[in-house]
Amino acid sequence: MSESDTTLVRSFGLGVRRLREARGWSQEELAEHSDLNRSFIGEIERGTVTPSLVTVAKLSQAFGLTPSVLVSHGEIPILMAIAG
Repeated sequence: MSESDTTLVRSFGLGVRRLREARGWSQEELAEHSDLNRSFIGEIERGTVTPSLVTVAKLSQAFGLTPSVLVSHGEIPILMAIAG
């Protein structure tokens, strides 16, 4: 995975973590809402896995967002990294 790919995956994970924490949810609660495994949620938030489109759809549904809005939450960390 290239450096820019890694930055993208980590930024998406950070966006997921921020949304989860803003709702006051634990990783376990997000896992229940999204029908995903809690350890997988942790991997997403740490940026160690690249989520599939199905996973993005499950997460966005859990948060009550469209997939594009969910993905946009990862853009702020990317812009901050670029501005650096």
